[in-house]
Amino acid sequence: MADFLALKNGTDVRGTAIAGVHDDPVTLTDEVVETIGRAFCIWLKNRGLLCPTVAVGHDSRLSAKRIETSLVKGITACGSDVILTGLSSTPSMFMLLQDGFGAQASVMITASHLPKEKNGLKFFVKEGGLEGDDVKEILTLAAAGAAFDADKTGAIVERSYIETYSADLVEKVRRATGKEQPLAGKRILVDAGNGAGGFYVDLVLKPLGADTTGSQFLQPDGAFPNHIPNPENEAAMASVCGAVKKYHADFGIIFDTDVDRAGAVSKRGEEINRNRLIALISAILLEERTGATIVTDSVTSDGLATFIAAHGGVHRRFKRGYKNVINESKRLNGEGIYSPLAIETSGHAALKENYFLDDGAYLVTRLLIALAQKGDLESLIRDLPEPAEAKEVRLKFACDDFKARGAAVLERVQAAAVEAGLTLAPENYEGVRINFGKTQGDGWALVRMSLHEPILPINMESNSAGGVKKIAAALYEMLKEYDFLDTEKLLNTEIK
Repeated sequence: MADFLALKNGTDVRGTAIAGVHDDPVTLTDEVVETIGRAFCIWLKNRGLLCPTVAVGHDSRLSAKRIETSLVKGITACGSDVILTGLSSTPSMFMLLQDGFGAQASVMITASHLPKEKNGLKFFVKEGGLEGDDVKEILTLAAAGAAFDADKTGAIVERSYIETYSADLVEKVRRATGKEQPLAGKRILVDAGNGAGGFYVDLVLKPLGADTTGSQFLQPDGAFPNHIPNPENEAAMASVCGAVKKYHADFGIIFDTDVDRAGAVSKRGEEINRNRLIALISAILLEERTGATIVTDSVTSDGLATFIAAHGGVHRRFKRGYKNVINESKRLNGEGIYSPLAIETSGHAALKENYFLDDGAYLVTRLLIALAQKGDLESLIRDLPEPAEAKEVRLKFACDDFKARGAAVLERVQAAAVEAGLTLAPENYEGVRINFGKTQGDGWALVRMSLHEPILPINMESNSAGGVKKIAAALYEMLKEYDFLDTEKLLNTEIK
C-alpha cells in the first residue's frame, strides 16, 4: 500500500517517477498520482470550490506527460474540467489564477532542481501556494481513499498561458523605462539548463530589444544533458559564467528547472548569486523606499546585514525555507512594518508587489529594469563587504533517529560555544549561530539541521585567510564525540 504521507516534502509532493536509478523504487505511480488528483478535488470541495476548473502545467521532466495523464484522470473523475497549459513555469501557474484565465485552482508538475528520476506536484489556489499542512491534509485524504461522487466526467482543453505571462513582464519593463526596446544595445544571455526557462529569450528579452547571442540549453530536455538546472550548482554556474565571458555579454541569467529561482552573472563573468544577488535586489528596492525590512534565510553573511543597513534598510535573518521567509515578511507587513522582499540564498525571491510569489523570471526582470536605467548593476553592490573565505560543510547522520540526535547536537554545540568563550548571535531563528573573534577565526558559523534530509549543514565565513580552517577545527572539537556524524569533513575543509 502506498505511503502517501511519505510523499510530503515541505509544501510540495515529491517522489520517484522513473525506475532504475539508484535502486530507488517508483513512488509516484499512476494510481498514486490519480488518487492525489481526486484528493485535491475533495480538498477544494471542502473549502467551497465544488468542481472547479483546474489548470495543469509541467516543466521539462521526462516523466511529466505520464504524471499529467494520471493527475488529469483523477481530477476529471471528480467532475472538474482541466486546462492543460503544457510546458510552463511554476510562477505562471499561480499568475493565471489572477488573470481571468478561467481556472480556480492549478497544479504544477515539477520537482524543481532534483535529479531526473524525481517529480512532484505543487498546488495553487487564488490566495497562493498551499502550505505544508494543506498538502498533508490532501495526502491524508488520498491515503484514506476518500471518494468524490460526480455526475459527470470533466472536460479537457489545451491552452498555453506562458505567452500572456511573458507579455506582462515585457509590459512591466516598458512602463518602468518609458521605452519600447529599453534593452537595445545590450547582449543578455540565458542558460535554461534544458528546463522550462527557455521561453524568456524569445518572449521577454527579444521583444525588449536585447541581443541574446550566446544563450544556451534553451531546448527542454528532462535528461538534463548539459548540467543540472540549478543556480546553486557549481557546474551550472561555471557554465553560464563561461558563456558570458565567451560572448562578451552585458548580463547573464540562469534559471532552475521550473523558473521559480534564478541567478545572475555580471558582464565580467562573475556570478551574482547568494549574498550578492540579495544585496543587488535589496539595493534596488531600498533606493525606491528607505527603511524597508529585508527578510532572508539564516545563512546570509554579516556583510550583507552591514550592506542593507548602509543602504537605509533593516535586515531580518530568519529560517531556511522559502515559505518561512515569505510568511515572515507577510507577518511583518501585517504588523505595519514595510517588508518588500523575502529571499533565500538559494535564489528563491518573493516580492510584495508580486503577490509574494517566488518567481525567478520576475526577479531578473526587476534587475533588467535597473540595468536599462543605470547601464551597470555591479556599481549597486560595490560596497558589499564580502568575506575572505566561505564554506558549507554537510555532515551526514549515520542513524535513523537523526532528528532527536540532531536536536541534542545543537544543544551541545550551543553550550560548548559558551564554554569556549565564543558569543552567540543575539537574534537567531534556526540552529546555533556562533561568532568567532579575530584570533579564533575572525568570522561566524551556523550549525543547523537540514529541513528535509538527515544532514547537519554547517556554514562558515571568515574575514581572514585561513580563518575558516580555524572555525572548522573548533567545531570539530565540539562535535568529534558524535560517532554518528562524519565529522572528519571538518578537518579536510578546502577553500576554493
